[in-house]
Amino acid sequence: MDNVRTEKVMLQVGDGTSMDAYVATPAEGGKLPGLLVFQEAFGVNAHIRDVAERFAKQGYVAIAPELFHRTAPGFDGAYNNFPAVMPHLQALTPDGLSADSRAAFDWLQKNPRVLPNCTASVGYCMGGRASFVANSALPLNAAISYYGGGIAPALLPRVPRLHAPMLFFWGALDSHIPSDQVRAILEAMKEAKKTYVNVEFSDADHAFFCDARQAYKESAAKQSWDLSLRFLAEYVRWPRPRKPLNPQMNTDEH
Repeated sequence: MDNVRTEKVMLQVGDGTSMDAYVATPAEGGKLPGLLVFQEAFGVNAHIRDVAERFAKQGYVAIAPELFHRTAPGFDGAYNNFPAVMPHLQALTPDGLSADSRAAFDWLQKNPRVLPNCTASVGYCMGGRASFVANSALPLNAAISYYGGGIAPALLPRVPRLHAPMLFFWGALDSHIPSDQVRAILEAMKEAKKTYVNVEFSDADHAFFCDARQAYKESAAKQSWDLSLRFLAEYVRWPRPRKPLNPQMNTDEH
């Protein structure tokens, strides 16, 4: 990639652990926004690294921390072997995710290429939950959650602590996240008067964004990518002033 520079960095987490992270940075240009990219349950694999690079090509300094570093450093799981993922997934805690997010966020803030006070997060599957947790723990400008399981009911008490607008993506065919959980999240967001955008694709399943998985849905992936870039441009880009998206807008894709 001529226009993106990649590297692996080691971060010190507040709980005393060390965590590797994959970084993708535009090769040229001045100061840019930062972006936390949170993995699926299968690790910072080729797909997540590609996502980080795609965001870097759009002008973000993207960092993807390895969230399984406590139980399986360097984990790169196969999509057809979910049982191998479960022990590491079950070992995650909200406090651990907060600490990991903070370590990656702090690295961005110290990076001379990153604009101050100009960082967002995006996450997929398990990473969607991590993006939500990060928004409750860090002074982000925006956060995006793709089919983030496990937010409701356990993490709903964190909704009042969310710092930035949220963009939620869901697949209506997703059997992993019951519709009542999605409704509970949206009701909590409304009750706390938090700004959010909610998008449901009626013909998409869990993991519709990942082009390495059978559930990949090209139309939903492309539309969600465009919406993500627009959302980030609204709330993160600097110094271009923009009118915000309509608060609490609900967009159902049919």
